[in-house]
Amino acid sequence: MNKKIFLVFFFAFLIRLIALNQSLWLDEAVTAKVVMTYGFTEIVSKFSPTDFHPPLYYLLMKLWTNIFGYSEVALRMPSVIFSLLTGWIIFKICRLRLGHGEPLWTAAFFLFNPLVVFYSQEARMYMMATFLLTGGLYYFFKYQKKNSNIKDIFMMNLFFALAFFTFYGSIFFIATIFLYFLYKKNYKVFIQNILYFIPVILVISPLLYHQFIYSKIALSSVSNWSMVLGKVNIKNLLLIPIKFSIGRISFYPKMIYWIVSGIWTAWVFKKALTGGLKNKQLFFLFIFPLALGFVLSFFTPMLQYFRFIYLIVLMSLLLGRSNRHGWILSIGFITLCLVYLLNPSFHREDWKSLVKNLPNNKPIYMIMSSSDPVKYYSRNLTTNDLTSLRVNELEKEIIVIPYTSDIHGLDYKGLLTKNGYRLKKEVSFREVTYEQWSLSTK
Repeated sequence: MNKKIFLVFFFAFLIRLIALNQSLWLDEAVTAKVVMTYGFTEIVSKFSPTDFHPPLYYLLMKLWTNIFGYSEVALRMPSVIFSLLTGWIIFKICRLRLGHGEPLWTAAFFLFNPLVVFYSQEARMYMMATFLLTGGLYYFFKYQKKNSNIKDIFMMNLFFALAFFTFYGSIFFIATIFLYFLYKKNYKVFIQNILYFIPVILVISPLLYHQFIYSKIALSSVSNWSMVLGKVNIKNLLLIPIKFSIGRISFYPKMIYWIVSGIWTAWVFKKALTGGLKNKQLFFLFIFPLALGFVLSFFTPMLQYFRFIYLIVLMSLLLGRSNRHGWILSIGFITLCLVYLLNPSFHREDWKSLVKNLPNNKPIYMIMSSSDPVKYYSRNLTTNDLTSLRVNELEKEIIVIPYTSDIHGLDYKGLLTKNGYRLKKEVSFREVTYEQWSLSTK
């Protein structure tokens, strides 16, 4: 068994190294900017009040990059490590012998899940939060096995507090665990959990207040911002099980994509449901955070699949309860991982190539809040604010990077065309484009 464990985790590590140096996309470039620009205290006092996430991940990344540097690989390696550690905790949960399935299969279902592999290669907080929530889940199950060990409750709440300081979306899972104790009429532990969590809320409440004010300003000033946050609609609901099963790959024609992904997703979730029928507790822990997120999204849009990626831990435990077709599941997941990893068309936005191929000696205009990838790949490149475009002040030829202009509701094309500019050239890289506009001489 020890040899099998080593091989599974070693292969999981190797597969995460494939294309690990692909271009950073916007949110990863934000991470890079934060750790390169701000000191430890400035991350909390200057950056976090204008962000939508708590600061713990950035503080960890500041420490990490001070040691290992700011390359794409260095920035992403913590997520690689956190994903492997999460797989190890899943293995330990199964070893508690609480009926959560065969340990190695269950860990493999998580380690080779294509969406997990994708976010294992992203310099963002989601894998760190998943690791911390899974650590809390381990002590939750450990408490159930020992039935009254106060140390396990303390450790569970410590992991949950750190998870909340890493990613606010963790609250859906934390609330589910707390409510489970209430449902089981374990009022003593329920009250202990609340008492442990009150200081957590008090500590971060000043920052939460500033972020709430900033988010209201952002929603009002950026006309289409809510469309990227995750409104309640059929598409966003369907994407949760689909992305949990096939990861981030997509292809045309879309009808074929929906049919193929739908069949695979239906089979995967049928196996998970079978596991849920054998362990209703696991099924509750999997479904209820989604239900909470769904309800809250009617008031604050947040129904995006990646915000619930920690639930793949529960999905893996459910699949582990029904591991009759373990090889098929594992081979299917690994195949989907390799399709993503070995096909650059599925990789992240290629800012690296765009910046490398930008024309020289022409002013560049773009949405400044989206300019961090450009600054990461060329620190000396000057960019101008597309939202404050003054046509009478422009040169005869300009470069426009239109990224996120639709979210800001900015009709820059109409403004330029009306004032005599013509689109001379459009150059596209993976999911990002630059345009060359010239003043017409006619």
